[in-house]
Amino acid sequence: MKSAVGGAAVLASGGGLLTGTAAAAEERPDGRDTSDESLLWYAAPAADWEREALPIGNGALGAMVFGTLASERLQFNEKTLWTGGPGSREGYDHGNWREARPGALDEVRAELDEKGGLSPDAVAAELGQPRRGYGAHQTFGDLHIDMADAPATPDATYRRALDLRTGLATVTYTHQQVRHEREFFASYPDGVLVGRLTADRPGSVSCTLRHTSPRADFTAKADGDRIAVRGELADNGLKFEAQLRVVHQGGTRTANADGSITVTGADHVWFALAAGTDYADTYPDYRGDDPHADVTRTVDQAVAKGHGALRARHLRDHGDLFGRVALDIGQSAPADVPTDQLLKGYGGGASPADRALEALFFQYGRYLLIASSRAGSLPANLQGVWNNSTNPPWSADYHTNINLQMNYWLAEAANLAETTAPYDRFVEALRAPGRRTAKEMFGSRGWVVHNETNPYGFTGVHDWSTAFWFPEAAAWLTAQLYEHYRFGGSTEYLRSTAYPAMKEAAEFWLDNLRTDPRDGTLVVTPSYSPEHGDFTAGDSMAQQIVHDLLTNTLEAARVLGDSAAFRAELDKTLGKLDPGLRVGSWGQLQEWKTDVDDKTDDHRHVSHLYALHPGRQIQPGSKWADAAKVSLTARGDGGTGWSKAWKVNFWARLRDGDHAHKMLGEQLKSSTLPNLWDTHPPFQIDGNFGATSGIVEMLLQSQFDVIEVLPALPASWPYGSVRGLRARGGARLDVEWSGGRATRIVLTASRTRELTVRSSLLKGGEKTFKARAGQRYVFD
Repeated sequence: MKSAVGGAAVLASGGGLLTGTAAAAEERPDGRDTSDESLLWYAAPAADWEREALPIGNGALGAMVFGTLASERLQFNEKTLWTGGPGSREGYDHGNWREARPGALDEVRAELDEKGGLSPDAVAAELGQPRRGYGAHQTFGDLHIDMADAPATPDATYRRALDLRTGLATVTYTHQQVRHEREFFASYPDGVLVGRLTADRPGSVSCTLRHTSPRADFTAKADGDRIAVRGELADNGLKFEAQLRVVHQGGTRTANADGSITVTGADHVWFALAAGTDYADTYPDYRGDDPHADVTRTVDQAVAKGHGALRARHLRDHGDLFGRVALDIGQSAPADVPTDQLLKGYGGGASPADRALEALFFQYGRYLLIASSRAGSLPANLQGVWNNSTNPPWSADYHTNINLQMNYWLAEAANLAETTAPYDRFVEALRAPGRRTAKEMFGSRGWVVHNETNPYGFTGVHDWSTAFWFPEAAAWLTAQLYEHYRFGGSTEYLRSTAYPAMKEAAEFWLDNLRTDPRDGTLVVTPSYSPEHGDFTAGDSMAQQIVHDLLTNTLEAARVLGDSAAFRAELDKTLGKLDPGLRVGSWGQLQEWKTDVDDKTDDHRHVSHLYALHPGRQIQPGSKWADAAKVSLTARGDGGTGWSKAWKVNFWARLRDGDHAHKMLGEQLKSSTLPNLWDTHPPFQIDGNFGATSGIVEMLLQSQFDVIEVLPALPASWPYGSVRGLRARGGARLDVEWSGGRATRIVLTASRTRELTVRSSLLKGGEKTFKARAGQRYVFD
């Protein structure tokens, strides 16, 4: 029954009550406040960039804070500073297919029909092409702050910290009875890196600020309060510029001939740094305006606002995003234990300190996405936005056989939907070069991209035999676009952004699926389960991804009223498509269409479980779920960092919270660095993002359009609460639990529509009701 009480909807629900009035969150059983546990802190300066330095970022700019005493080091990046592409001295062709032998693709397909499988080397010899001018992300360099008077080594007062709630990195220490503090942040609203040096005794701040780079392609000049760094990459002529302005109170300032600035005897010093390039995401030239005017304007406007205003605007902006979600799993971090020691002592979640690390790791993933993916720049790459090299691992690029997609698994459900804007724009920018590659390589409609790509629209192949062929990547990339629609429900977004990319990706596969002579189904050929086994026709992951794409596209076409003929073509094709789901001889979900899976195989890729996660073909309790569990168990709990993170998500989708939690523990124990970055090794940020996604999946799932509360809660988290998670269909949820069962669910609807909530809290375990936009409902 339904009525109105005090303007709030009320629904009687058997033994529970659903109302529009929200009570304050219950106190923890131990009475502790967890607000101080979103903090990474260390008792010594960082000696290693990858393992120890602390990241700040505003999407386009990123910096690593070392906290070194005599000379503070801020290694910084601008995300578009890339070699390669148009103008590269190596030459560049985004698709590089025109050098291939005519007819090679059809010959490979025919040979697969005849032989059933081909080695990666054999296929690469036929279809692979040398990659020229691909390029790599570049470090912008280092800002050094040489302190005139600093201790040689840290004492007991030293503390280096990163507050995830505020996005502030700080360094504090005492020297000669003077307390010094440094504070750094990356402002998205104002587009600058900001630092401030203070002391509690007037006239005690003396320092020299200077820029260095491992490349010799720049000039640095100091004039007044400004350092200007300008240059062109030798490889492709990309113009870049950074400007730093220094403001001080008290003391004196000197611009030096070597391009540095010295401040002596100041009460405090602060600076703002802006950087940019002439890169633009416009095919085919990828060049825009000279960065000088924009960088100058940005840094000048920042200085005109003043440090206090910049800081306040940053805190509001960052806090609005980060503060949407809070997680309490009964954590309690010892006040005197630094984060690196907390990680070193992690025991698998048995103690409150272990749970503090797990909660911190969850929020760190959210923090890193905020810091590395904001509107107006490129999406988060393999290292987010942080890179200290001119030749980083895998170019610090965009691997599209899972890594780029994994970066955004957490975005919607962990209440950071705005961070997907760079991803959307990146996918849109790939469509034009991807169309050309589809036409030249496959003779088809639509668009395509393969195993990895760069900011210059690379959509072709290369010749590394086990990681060059993955034309399903475009289909997988569009899945995040459709997820954004499923969570938010904007038909305008679906019509203008998601559906055009989805439809073209679907058209590519409508043209490229082939009839399998073995059984008459439609299959992807050639197909290759990423980095594993032989090339075949119809491997499971390829089929599942295409099934996901065509299913999503048909749903979207119906919502938008696209042509009946196109909808009928999608429906007919889905009816003939091999779904990529088979139970093999030992009960496993087969990785290939032929039953050749090896029980002893422990490969880090578990690609044939795409249908379980992030796909939605496998329902819990089904024979496919049972088979997926057999496969996952056989693969074991090892793997690289991102692989373990994916397994957290897999086990959560199988409703096994204890095994999901075990995988989280394995990742923390053996694939996490002291600064909590995930490691492959080396550092890859997708593992951080994947772990946060996996924790969300343990607490809330909605892939089947039913909001399932605590579907995979581990025994290690017997009581707790989470606030601010989002579900598909337009709902935000706050959940409290005790004894492993939900005790309170608060749902706030963002859309007017029918919702179904599933929880042991509800009579019958489930309730369906008509939710109204803006209304809050409480299951109590």
